[in-house]
Amino acid sequence: MPVRPSSLRRWSREPLVHFLLIGLMLFVGYSLLHPRSEAASDANRIVLTPDDLVQMSVIWRAQGRPPPTAEQMRNLIEIKVREEVLFREAIALGLDKDDTIVKRRLAQKMEFLGEGPGIDGDPSPDTLRAWFKDHQQRFALLPRVSFRHLYFSTDRHGERTREAAAKALEKVAGQSATSSDVASVGDPFMYQDYYGDRSFDDIAKLFGLNFARALVSTKPGSWQGPVESGYGWHLVMVDSSTPSRVPAFEEIEADVKASWIADQRAQAKAKAYETMRARYEIVLPEKP
Repeated sequence: MPVRPSSLRRWSREPLVHFLLIGLMLFVGYSLLHPRSEAASDANRIVLTPDDLVQMSVIWRAQGRPPPTAEQMRNLIEIKVREEVLFREAIALGLDKDDTIVKRRLAQKMEFLGEGPGIDGDPSPDTLRAWFKDHQQRFALLPRVSFRHLYFSTDRHGERTREAAAKALEKVAGQSATSSDVASVGDPFMYQDYYGDRSFDDIAKLFGLNFARALVSTKPGSWQGPVESGYGWHLVMVDSSTPSRVPAFEEIEADVKASWIADQRAQAKAKAYETMRARYEIVLPEKP
């Protein structure tokens, strides 16, 4: 039976109808502003998968322990749940905002993701040879030197230490390292008088960079100097010297492969960053 217009007008004037309509509008409005979807309910669910449990057990056993008991597994699960609960509550409170440590950690993860999962981990020998040809100096072996030295202490000779060493050179010139005349020259040294087959880096760490540079350019077989170090002044006799060289590819193929992979990752990371950075406008403060 159709509703008559007079009835509609009468209902429209009823306070109860007004109340019901207002209530319906409030309900619809609240539902739109606060949707109770499945996604919202999932935000309050912590789901542990079988893979999560396996990972917990693997980490536990990786520490040299036997497989976890049922009680230990329950404790591991509770630790995982506690961590997730605290993490979500911290995010809800905005504790991740403007936190330098959090920013740095997330930036590290993004750099890891930017390294490129598609990088070939097993390049062909031809690829490595071609790359090695362009990057040989990375693999150059540093010079190595065997040498003896006579030490002259600045504590003992003061400002005339270099002069004392120069006068001693006149005395030992042409003498062998084992000569009795040589044995009485110089001051006691706190370390060794002879260093055999030492690399450039080893010598630089022991005596200083300038000493190492002077030593590797010294001709073997005679006393020379004076050469200054961090300890004082020295006369040196180089017994043998091996110049810097680039080893053959076959000698260091494994090292070349590792360096090639690291280089590819670095390039992928740099490219990924440039792509991300291009999406942002950088605004710097105006100069005062």
